[in-house]
Amino acid sequence: MAEKKMTFEQAMARLEEIVKLLEQGEAPLEDALSLFEEGTKLMKKCSAQLDRAEQKVTRLLAGPDGTPVEEPFQGEG
Repeated sequence: MAEKKMTFEQAMARLEEIVKLLEQGEAPLEDALSLFEEGTKLMKKCSAQLDRAEQKVTRLLAGPDGTPVEEPFQGEG
């Protein structure tokens, strides 16, 4: 699956898979390095997506003067 077309959820699932493979410690060094590199790219992609989402939420919660208004998260429950 090409990284560019992955959703956030798909990228996170692949990242979890990579972590499990690396934790097992059975991959040859070259494969482990490739997995680590892929995981690093996925982590950066997910982090950037989360940052963009946070910025969007902050804009949506901006007060009348344009400064962010912090409101506690009220999840379902």
